Amino acid sequence: MAKGKFERNKPHVNIGTIGHVDHGKTTLTAAITKYFGEFRAYDQIDGAPEEKARGITISTAHVEYETDGRHYAHVDCPGHADYVKNMITGAAQMDGAILVVNAADGPMPQTREHILLARQVGVPALVVFMNKVDQVDDPELLELVEMEIRELLSSYDFPGDDIPIVAGSALAAMEGNNPEIGEE
Repeated sequence: MAKGKFERNKPHVNIGTIGHVDHGKTTLTAAITKYFGEFRAYDQIDGAPEEKARGITISTAHVEYETDGRHYAHVDCPGHADYVKNMITGAAQMDGAILVVNAADGPMPQTREHILLARQVGVPALVVFMNKVDQVDDPELLELVEMEIRELLSSYDFPGDDIPIVAGSALAAMEGNNPEIGEE
C-alpha cells in the first residue's frame, strides 16, 4: 500500500506516538505499519542523516495505514527535549495519541511534558502502550508502572482510570517473535 493508493472511503483519523526519548515510539510506529500498511522499518521512519547518526527522532515523521474500519495518518513525534516544538507541530492536528512508556523506566520527564503538551494543544484522546514489557520480570513492577501512568494522566486532566493501557513489546511485534507480547 503505497501512500498514493489509499482511497479515502473510510473515516480518517490523525494519530501520533508521543512519549520520552528511547521509549519505543518509532519502533511501535514501524510495528503498526507492518500489520496495517506498507511496512516501514525503523530507519525508514527516522530517515534524516542526523536522526540515523544520533539514533533519535528529530522531526516528525508521517506514515499512513488502514484497518477494516478507518484510514490513519500517523505522526511519529520526537521525544527528545531539544525537539519539543516539532512534537507540538505534530500534536496540534491529532485526533488521538498513543503515549509510549518504557515498562522498565516508567514515566520520565518527556513523558510528563508530552502529556502536558497534548492537553494544551487539545489532543482529545489518549491510549497508552507500555512498551518493553519483555525486559521486566516482576509483574508487581508492571502494576506499579501502570498505576504511576494512570496517576500522571489524571494529574493532567485526562481520565487516567479509564484510558486503555496495552502492555507489549513493539520490537517483538515488529520481529514477529514472543507470541505473548508480539504475536503476528
